[in-house]
Amino acid sequence: MNTEYTQFVATLLKRLAKLNYIKPGEVPNIDLYMDQVTTFMDEHLSDCKRREDDKILTKTMINNYTKNNLLPPPVKKKYSKEHLYVLTFIYYFKNLLSISDIQALLNPLTEQFFEGNDTGSLDDIYKQIYNLCKGEISGISKDVLEKAHLSEEAFSTVEDTDSREFLQFFSLVSLLSFDVYMKKNIIESLIDDFASRSQQEVPHTKSERKAEKAERKAEKAEQKSRKNEK
Repeated sequence: MNTEYTQFVATLLKRLAKLNYIKPGEVPNIDLYMDQVTTFMDEHLSDCKRREDDKILTKTMINNYTKNNLLPPPVKKKYSKEHLYVLTFIYYFKNLLSISDIQALLNPLTEQFFEGNDTGSLDDIYKQIYNLCKGEISGISKDVLEKAHLSEEAFSTVEDTDSREFLQFFSLVSLLSFDVYMKKNIIESLIDDFASRSQQEVPHTKSERKAEKAERKAEKAEQKSRKNEK
């Protein structure tokens, strides 16, 4: 891999840093119908497509997410901004994690924060996660460039230019893939540990979780009533 290829990687990183992510302030406060949701997601994530005909989100995908308990069902066929936040998380997670792992992550999130509580709301959570991830871009770019330079130095004794450049290119892809592989294993271990601990701490059945949620709502309403009386 020659210097020109490293420069290409640097240019690519600059382009990726400018991708059109869904910013917190861009999520509409009004509820949307299915077609409006797919249009919104496609407009804001079109830069992430690898190929022009790739689909960001389809009606079938959304329906399947609901069936698989990844996304709460719409209310009167309309989706709130909370639905859009969850769909955005699904979009990024699905490229790396299995459906069961995404369920393990999103079920507690939607059960506790979809309608908001004293701890916070999905609106607050999405803003903080967005800012955390945005702050990582420069560090990720630096790491990738370091790997590109390492790859430039690999197989330097291979005399044939085409063979050397291919092996250096292969080295870079291998380094990046190993990095993703290791982090994926860490993520899966974290999810497994969380799921194991959660089974001991929260109700197991859907009806039990629903009852607990209703109880929390009732307690919240009672606290509000007491405040008003004062």
